[in-house]
Amino acid sequence: MRALLRSGNPDVARALANIVWLGLERLTQIAVAIVISGLLARYLGPGDFGKWQYANTLLLVIAPITWVCGAEILVPTIVQRPPTETGTVLGSGFALRMGVSVLALIVTWIWIAAGDTDPMVGLMLAGLAVTMLFREPFIGVVNSWLQSLTYSKPQLIASMAAAIVKAALVYMLVRLAAAPQSFGWLWALEAAAIGGALLLYYMRRHGSRLGWHFDRALFRHFASAGTVFWIGLICMYLFLKLDRLMLAQRVSFAELGLYSAAQQLNENWIALALMLSQTIAPAFVYRVQETARLKRNLLRLFAMTAALMIAGAAVLDALAGFIIARVFGPNYADAANIFRWAVWLSVPAGIEAIGNLVVLKYQAKYVLLSKWLLSLAIAFAVNWIAIPRSEGYGALIGLAAGYVAAASVNFYYIRFWLRT
Repeated sequence: MRALLRSGNPDVARALANIVWLGLERLTQIAVAIVISGLLARYLGPGDFGKWQYANTLLLVIAPITWVCGAEILVPTIVQRPPTETGTVLGSGFALRMGVSVLALIVTWIWIAAGDTDPMVGLMLAGLAVTMLFREPFIGVVNSWLQSLTYSKPQLIASMAAAIVKAALVYMLVRLAAAPQSFGWLWALEAAAIGGALLLYYMRRHGSRLGWHFDRALFRHFASAGTVFWIGLICMYLFLKLDRLMLAQRVSFAELGLYSAAQQLNENWIALALMLSQTIAPAFVYRVQETARLKRNLLRLFAMTAALMIAGAAVLDALAGFIIARVFGPNYADAANIFRWAVWLSVPAGIEAIGNLVVLKYQAKYVLLSKWLLSLAIAFAVNWIAIPRSEGYGALIGLAAGYVAAASVNFYYIRFWLRT
């Protein structure tokens, strides 16, 4: 790593070092997620594990509401303004994100108190929802400042350390036979620890002072800028969790637990496709201006991603029974068949992730929004028909249809862009 930083262009060396740290952090998070899922699945059993997964699904549907004023707005603003105004930019972004996060948390707690969901799911979600107070207002704002410096190492180290400590605490609570609803508060504690560590790092870099200030004009700008991207991301995450939301209305929590166990592993496998796209995007897509070269790069990336995802899915398909038994235990044997089918979703998911790079490169926000609205609508329609007939397998068909729709929109946009 030191040799890398000493050689060549310092900006390139810094970006490559960032990629290495990003890859290490993603692999750590994937490993920790699998370990924690295995611990909880064995301890809670399929029924309560299904409730735990459903509570997490609800959180991941609610949380994107707090993503107002995303990094695509905050980072360029930090870069374009003089360093003396960084505190004002961060303070205004923090005020907006904290306001939205507090509102989202209050509404979530009111909804739980109204009894509109299973009592255990509500208790689990009550702790998990507190993460919204720390993720975007603290972690997101400071991380945007770090991104503007092309230096994400502090945030990545804090995330890795917190994830490992969280896994140890989950193990401890399992050994102590803690109540199922107590685990949600560990996720809130993890978010608070990361947010506190990043805040302290920022203050250490600024003379032990925070120096964040509120500016009304910036606040209004942040509230309106990036709205299309924001709504598009909300639609994307709703699409990704729609299978469990609709499946929960048709099957027991025990059956949902089996489906969620398979999908938990599959989503970590698909995360590798997203990590791959994030890693190669700057060099092979974002920085390429020549049309012919970009077209060649995209063809190679599509072929490489398809080959990697197909090979990986074939191996996971063959080892499904062994993997499910080792991670979740014998009570989840029926999840192996679902996992065998689910892993093949990585092929359209990977293809979609590569095509999406061109949409992001040219900031085609309305294409992004239209794509996920279409995918959401198609997945909903397919789920409505397929889930009552095939339950978990019907939910997988809905996801596959949504991914194919999203990839098709990407291909149409790429073809249109290359033609014009």
